Formats: sequence, C-alpha cells, structure tokens
Amino acid sequence: MLRTAADVVNRTGLTVSLDHLNLEEIIRLADVSRSAVYRRWPSKDLFVSDLVKELAAGAVPGIERDEIELFRRVVRAHEDGFSTPQGRQDLITELFRELALLDFEVLRTSAGWRTYIALHATFLSLPDGGLREEVREALAQSQRDHVARAARSWVQLTQVFGYRLRPELEATFDTMVNLFDATLRGLYLVSLATPDVAERRLNARPFGASGTEEWSLPAMGLAQTFSW
Repeated sequence: MLRTAADVVNRTGLTVSLDHLNLEEIIRLADVSRSAVYRRWPSKDLFVSDLVKELAAGAVPGIERDEIELFRRVVRAHEDGFSTPQGRQDLITELFRELALLDFEVLRTSAGWRTYIALHATFLSLPDGGLREEVREALAQSQRDHVARAARSWVQLTQVFGYRLRPELEATFDTMVNLFDATLRGLYLVSLATPDVAERRLNARPFGASGTEEWSLPAMGLAQTFSW
C-alpha cells in the first residue's frame, strides 16, 4: 500500500489543499449575508478559486519599513565609517550581516511567508486551465513588485556608499535581488527539517571586513551575492 501510494504521489505530485476552510465559519466571521455569499459563489470550489487568486495577488509580504529602521540604526552606530574606504566597507558589510538575518527571521516566523510558500505548491496542484494561469500570473506579478521595491532600496544604498554593480557582470539590481531571494527561500525550506541551517553561526571576517563577527548562513549568502 505504501509503495503504491508513493508511486501515485510521485506521478501526480503532492498537492496542498484548502479543504480545511469552513465556508460557514468564514461567512459568520465576515458578518455578511449567507444568501449573498451563495449568489456570488454557488459552490465552495468557486470561492476557493477566487481566494487562491486573492492570496496570490499579495503573496510576497513587504518588510521594507523594518529594513529601513535597521539601516538607520546601523548607520547611526557606525556614522564615523563614512570617512574612509575601509570604514564604508565595514559599514556595508555590517548591513549585509544584519539585514539578511532580519529578512530570514521574518521569513521563518511570518504567516504571510508560509502562505507564500504554500501558494506555490497550491498553484502546481491546480488543474490545467484558466485558474492555474491566473494564479501563476498573480504570483509572478507579486514577485515582480517585490523585486522592484527591493532593487530600488539597493540602488539607493549603493549610491550612498559610492558603490556600483560591476559592468562586466551585465547584471541589474533586479538580478541580484532575485538571486538573494532564491538563496534565502532555499535556506528557509531546508531549515524546516534541519533547524541547524537557521541556527548556525560562523565567526568570520568575510568580504573585506576589518573585524571578525558572528555570521549567519543567510548573511553569508547575501554578502556573497553582492560582493561579486
């Protein structure tokens, strides 16, 4: 039985379901007319289809406000670093170290990010047709919006420090954000079963820093991406 079931799953893929949602309970919580709901969605399947599209449209939660506050705090603590090239290098390296850990911890603890991960699995399990394409496009647009916001922030940051992307890479800040996002989300998925990935720290002095600090794996990934 187990072997046969595993063969079926491997052929069709493991699916994520919203069957646990109780439509009557949602109607009660929303405080809307039951008859109006069933006029709009004659079946629960139709409601769930619209719900998946609604979730996909806002799939990537923003944390820009927290990042800006961290940036200000780090700069205030190291404001004398702007006076020398090494000081600027140390300051931006410290920003890498702290920003990546902030992003990773938000990813680990945010219900919004868990929904984001589940949505991709849900999208893959949808039957072929219009709904799958609508959800795919909503997820893609949500990611594009996130990348655009993050890229603008990194452009401003590098201008403050006098850095630029190496022209021989032929990369954009959108490219760099996508690379870091992939690293961060990959580490998150691995950390679900292997907590050491989230908890591990390295005493290191990477990327031209003048002092040794405690580095997380996400921070090493961010610094490696942007130190090209």
